[in-house]
Amino acid sequence: MKRKMMILGLALSIIAGGVFIPSADGMANTVQAAPETAIAKDAGKIGKKFNENRAYQTIYHLSETIGPRVTGTAEEKKSGQFIAKQMKKSKLKVSTQTFSIPDRLEGILTVHGDEISSRPAAGSAPTAEEGLTAPLYDAGLGLPGDFTKEAKGKIAVILRGELTFYEKAKNAAEAGAAGVIIYNHIDGLVPLTPNLGGNKTDIPVVGIKKDDGEKLLSEQEATLKVKAFKNQTSQNVIGVRKPKGIKNPDIVYVTSHYDSVPDAPGANDNASGTSVVLELARIMKNIPADKEIRFITFGAEEIGLVGSRYYISHLSEQEIKRSAANFNLDMVATNWENASQLYINTPDGSANLVWQLSQTAAAKLGKDVLYLSQGGSSDHVPFNEAGIDSANFIWGEPGTGALEPWYHTPFDTIEHISKDRLKTAGQIAGTAIYDHIKKEKTSGLQ
Repeated sequence: MKRKMMILGLALSIIAGGVFIPSADGMANTVQAAPETAIAKDAGKIGKKFNENRAYQTIYHLSETIGPRVTGTAEEKKSGQFIAKQMKKSKLKVSTQTFSIPDRLEGILTVHGDEISSRPAAGSAPTAEEGLTAPLYDAGLGLPGDFTKEAKGKIAVILRGELTFYEKAKNAAEAGAAGVIIYNHIDGLVPLTPNLGGNKTDIPVVGIKKDDGEKLLSEQEATLKVKAFKNQTSQNVIGVRKPKGIKNPDIVYVTSHYDSVPDAPGANDNASGTSVVLELARIMKNIPADKEIRFITFGAEEIGLVGSRYYISHLSEQEIKRSAANFNLDMVATNWENASQLYINTPDGSANLVWQLSQTAAAKLGKDVLYLSQGGSSDHVPFNEAGIDSANFIWGEPGTGALEPWYHTPFDTIEHISKDRLKTAGQIAGTAIYDHIKKEKTSGLQ
């Protein structure tokens, strides 16, 4: 497979006017040639049509007018309605796919009557209405050996690291702990949000900041209240454009998520990706294509990729067979100076069709910013699990892949959006998609 991908990469790179250089770890880089060719001029069609100001206004509306779009809330639903309206303007056949979600939780942690900022884990058990008041137990990293019989009936305070959040909570529950508080191992602006990976626990589980956790270790007792909001739903918004006169065409998916974490306006995460999906739908609305294009914005990504997993689980076997590629856009407009690399993350780090098309598109546009890397934690993962070539577009720091410092914080606002990076991501993804779905000798861009 690697040999085939390298050969394909070589061919695509030659077409793009560059040189394909595979690295020892299977990744690849392209030395760009000046894109002054007929094919580069063709790529310029979509580049010129991508309107970053229009996309910016979408980000503004979702993050500043609507604000935090927590899964299951009225704000998430309002955002879905806005997205559906925009898709209809682009002449897409629009539908909304509603699905149930785990109980939405809100938590309060207090010590001596003073509240410590915390976030409950999706899948955590709620407490009784009066809350859980219990002694604290230092459980280290939450390894099985970190628990003794003294943990029974107490609230385990656990440091993040080495094990998954669910494994820590499971070990605590098996030791008889009454609750779990997981504190971060690095400094942060907001509390940790433990992700139980779709699992549920029989005891309450919350996350807090590093400094709060370290202070908590010197305390004797705490009160934990976790309230569940039951029978909640979220929704995926789906806009479809089918080619004319082609039976059972290949399907290309252009996706993002539009929900955000509590208290975060979610300008970059992920109104930015959603704005690119909507802008690409607009500029591609009249392209004569030989592929079916599905523009999808998912709900409930932040609680464990619930929306995208639901969508994939409801595709028919024939649809799966026809599925060619998934371009997923997540956090594509940060103005954090360090985040100068546009990572193309595949779940296993291997080159695939999305990477090859994106690499060729970047070469045409003269954008030497791409890097192939291994990365999950977004809605491209369920596509990959279904056997569909998929990748996530995300800006990060070269070498480390670090994300902006206001990720998942109240500071993820419009003033931290870069129109230039928004445009670059949109142009590269758009050109890659355009190259794959267009009929030859046609334009149709708006």
